[in-house]
Amino acid sequence: MASLAGCASVAPRSSSAPKPKRPNILFAIADDWSWPHASMYGAPEISTPAFDRVAREGMVFHNAFTAAPQCSPNRAALLTGRHIWQIEEAGTHASIFPTTYPVFTDLLEDAGYHVGYTRKGWGPGDWKRGGWSRNPAGPEYSERTLDNVPYDGLANVDYTGNFDVFLEARPDGAPFFFWYGSSEPHLRYEQGSGIRSGKNHVRVRVPEFLPDDPTVRSDMLDYFVEIEWFDSQLALMLQRLDELGELDNTVVVVTSDNGMPFPRAKANLYDYGTHVPFAIRWPERFPQGRSTDALMSFVDFAPTFLDLAGVNVPETMVGATMTPLLAGKTDSYRDHVVTGRERHTHARYDNWGYPSRAIRTEDYLYIRNFKPDRWPAGDPPEYHDIDESPTKRLVMEGSEWAELLEAAVGKRPEDELYAIQEDPACLNNLASDPAHQRIMDRLRDNLMSLLTEQGDPRALGTGDIFESYPRVSPMRPELGGFAERGEYNPAYQL
Repeated sequence: MASLAGCASVAPRSSSAPKPKRPNILFAIADDWSWPHASMYGAPEISTPAFDRVAREGMVFHNAFTAAPQCSPNRAALLTGRHIWQIEEAGTHASIFPTTYPVFTDLLEDAGYHVGYTRKGWGPGDWKRGGWSRNPAGPEYSERTLDNVPYDGLANVDYTGNFDVFLEARPDGAPFFFWYGSSEPHLRYEQGSGIRSGKNHVRVRVPEFLPDDPTVRSDMLDYFVEIEWFDSQLALMLQRLDELGELDNTVVVVTSDNGMPFPRAKANLYDYGTHVPFAIRWPERFPQGRSTDALMSFVDFAPTFLDLAGVNVPETMVGATMTPLLAGKTDSYRDHVVTGRERHTHARYDNWGYPSRAIRTEDYLYIRNFKPDRWPAGDPPEYHDIDESPTKRLVMEGSEWAELLEAAVGKRPEDELYAIQEDPACLNNLASDPAHQRIMDRLRDNLMSLLTEQGDPRALGTGDIFESYPRVSPMRPELGGFAERGEYNPAYQL
């Protein structure tokens, strides 16, 4: 097991040893894409040939987990190699990213890499107020746009065209790191686009926490269409690298920043909020056609990318490099991952968040809710932490779905425990089951010990600092209490 509390480190290269050619890195990250929604994972009515190719010619993970079930906190954790409770304001959605902690993109650039991103790097949030001269993901390449896209809701960004501009700006002989930050499949979708594309709503596998209803099935097909758009742009990038003779010396990574934007998924620590697709390909060093159930955390990306590039990993990064696992030198990696969340949108009185932490093993998920008196999806009646969609409206307005609505928005106990293999939808809380008491106590003790060791304010009794952090995105004064956009809440500053 790789300790989450320890720091990964890479020994300096010997000056007398010959240096192998450093790989390029293409990092493709979708926006709101849950595992198992890829054809490689067996999901019907979705086709992801580019992801499948990367998985088939490299390694596919079945247990990859984000650091947080939200865009900007997870992306900040990815960049810094630190958990969300270790990065101050950046651990809260749509806030500020302080320059306190080094990011792997800067370290790669300092080591001679040509670095850039398109569309969505770190965000949403205000990186300028944190002291950055540019987005922490690197220089932006988003100028090229498309005149037409197949469906309304898709971004008109020419992802591949911007990749071309990035490659054209590359200094001769320099390796590159490119962050392909798709906006898809983030809501909103063109309603009915999935059915109009020829998909069959009858074949959709609806998660148990959502109504098995034609509205939901159609909504999920629309979500699948946007995943396929993300995948189609990746396919064009792979083709471009192949034409340039650069593909086999490029580490290709495909994943998502958090789960699907549906009730009880995104912005929740249940599996459909944090469990995401992940495949990686580099035939020059990684054996092909491999599949793993190893648990992977997003804090591991930064040390892994630096390790692959031959760059020393700073001690600020608490993740562990995946290189030995990827290279086939070991099957052992982790026996758990930890995840967490604070504020998502402005969804509660006084701009409160919903602070939670979780530990996930192969068989169990334990969640600690630090403020169980609050509404987990935001204050009623609108529950703003859930993205607006036909599925949300159906759950909220249909009396026949009252039980599922309660599961999505109802107040939750301090302790939650789920047996993942039997209950992947995380609906049967075993925390009060005497038969599982020993397991729950062990996981709770392990989680709190890790959080204390890692300096989490929630474990140290100073967690109100998270409530003080500003939100730079729009606010909702009608919720009452503090609602000053971009300002620190003085009531919670320590």
